[in-house]
Order: sequence, then C-alpha cells, then structure tokens
Amino acid sequence: MANATLDEVYERLCDTGPEFDGWLSNHAPMAAEALIHHGHADRVHRWLDDYRRNLEPRPRGISPIGADEWPAALGDPTRTGDWLNFFEREMTTDPWPDVLARWWPRLLPGIAAGATHGVIRVGHAVRALLTPPGSALPAAGRIAELGQALAYWAARWQPMALPGSGPYRTTDPRSALDTVPRVPDQRFGIRSRLAQLAGLPAWPGVPAGPSPAPVGSPTVPFLNGRDPVPAGPPTVGEIPSAARLLAADNNTVHDRILAIIEAAVVRQAGYGYANPVMLVHAATAPTAVLRTLPALPGALHLPSLAAAWAATAAVTSAYAPEQPRPVTPRPGTGPEDLMAYAADNGDAHAIKLADAAIEAGDAEALACAYRALERFAP
Repeated sequence: MANATLDEVYERLCDTGPEFDGWLSNHAPMAAEALIHHGHADRVHRWLDDYRRNLEPRPRGISPIGADEWPAALGDPTRTGDWLNFFEREMTTDPWPDVLARWWPRLLPGIAAGATHGVIRVGHAVRALLTPPGSALPAAGRIAELGQALAYWAARWQPMALPGSGPYRTTDPRSALDTVPRVPDQRFGIRSRLAQLAGLPAWPGVPAGPSPAPVGSPTVPFLNGRDPVPAGPPTVGEIPSAARLLAADNNTVHDRILAIIEAAVVRQAGYGYANPVMLVHAATAPTAVLRTLPALPGALHLPSLAAAWAATAAVTSAYAPEQPRPVTPRPGTGPEDLMAYAADNGDAHAIKLADAAIEAGDAEALACAYRALERFAP
C-alpha cells in the first residue's frame, strides 16, 4: 500500500517544476515521501491535493547541456529545464547508483543550493530507492525523481566559504554550533547571508568550487570529547570539503553526521523563534546526507561528512539569533507521536523536521522537536 502510494505521488508530480513563486522550493515529493515512510500513506493524497495548487509546470529547456558542457551551466537557474532534460537522459543511460556516484562529488561543494533543498530532495529520493518497492526493480518514477532532484541541485548550485578557522573547532557538534559566528546582516535572503561568511574573521576556510582548492579544508567536530579532525591540503581530484580521519579514531561517519543532526534538532527548539522555517535546514540537510551514504562509494563518505557539517554551520550562522529562548521539552515524545503531530499540522517543514528528529532517534531530540513544531501554524 505505502509503496504504491509513493509511486502514485511521483506520477502526480512528474510534470511539476522544482520551484514556484520564484525561489520557493517544491516540497511535495519530500514531504510526501516522509509521511509515507513513517506510516501516513493514507493522508498523502489529500495533503497533495492542497499543496499541488501552488505548483508550477516543469520548465522547458533553452539549449541542451552537452556531456562536457555542464560546468558552464552549473548554478544557472535559467537552465533548470535544461538540467531536468539532462538528468532525464542520465537516468535512462546508466544505473541510478552510477549516476549518483558520478554527480555527488560534483554537486557536493554547492550543498547550499536552493537553501540546501537540492541535497535534501536527493536524500528523500535515495531513501525511496533504497526502500523495497514491492518488486525486483525500483519503479521508474523513483528513478525519475532522483534525476529531478539532482537537476534542481545542479541548477541552483551555490558554493560558499567553508568553515575552517573558527572557535567552533571544539569537541562535539553541540558546543561547535554554540560558537558558530553569526553573519552581520540577517535581513535578506540566503544568498546574501551566505555571501557574508567569507568576511567573518572566525569563519573562512576553503572557498568551495568545482575544482580542488590549493589549501586546507574544514575540520569536523569529533564525538566523545575527541579533538577535531585534522585536515590537510586536498590532492588533485579531491573535493575541497574533504576531511581526514586519524587512524586511531573509532567514530564512524554515520555516527558523526547523526550527532550533527541531533545537535541541530535540539537547538531548533531554543533558537527557531527567529526563523523557524529556514533553521529547519540545519537539521534536514545533514539528514539528507546521512540517508544517502548507503548508496555512495566509501571514498565519498568523508567529504559528505564535512559537507554536512558545513551546511549545518552555514545555516546556523545565517539564521540563528545570538541567544535562545527558554523552552521546556515535551517529555515522553515518541517517534509516532511526533510524526502524527507533524502530519496533523500539515506544514511541509514541520513534517521534514519531525522526519529528521526521528532519524536522530534521541529522546531529547524528539522532545525538543515537538516544541519546535508548535511554531508552525497548521
């Protein structure tokens, strides 16, 4: 039942664009996948009936993107239709894991794309593909959805200065986020805010770009009181955001990203009053990276960890206020309670925050997420 509903959702959305009303992201495939994944398939079509009224048709292409011409089109939203057509071809030419492995390292330095919605949509699509569809092969709609997600990421690709020299190089993600510096002007959109990161004395690391940078890369907070991950200069062909593990370290990439998600969810309760919608992405972006890991080659796991941390730190810098407001977590909140509350609310960001909190699996994260969801008007 749930598998069939998801495939129906993708069929209903295949002719819609990734954005509407300008920069607003189409959350329908992401929120619907989360609802279905957590047992609310019976709510999805009615929810989609309401949400779909906002959506715009899939944009048409201007000029085809050739196999060797993609760098020039990267980050050009006027080529969104061309990117959609490009990845439609990619997904029919090669198996989807091969396409993902080829494009993930190209897109990862631009993890801020579409206010991180590019990577988030990819994460939901990959989870759908990794969930058994009830047949030997994944439904074509799931493969097409991954192609649309990658196309959106490519069209809105946005590099940023990576965190690499600040006091946030501490022992765990929570204390690290406590010391992330804030951008000085939080009045405008995310592109304006992220552009200010390079000017923060406590921030600059390696400027992200499609080619390897000549100097060091960012550190990632260790867990369990360890020191930060040391990062040396990248080698030829390596992603600028790659970080290196010490041989003695026993913490897995999965555990580290999970801790980043937990920290971001817990902080959402106290800091989300300033901008509850945008601060959700400090948790949902690393969640998307985490659920994509099983489909990626091992060589891409460390760069993915560093990019997950960079996204969370950047969203925190761009949207978090200086001080939190007191919040009393809701004790005894379970995963089913939280997702049911989010489903009743109906806001796409509320649904995705609940999804991230459940992924974190921590009792405190669930209790804090419930309070954070109270800020979303149904």
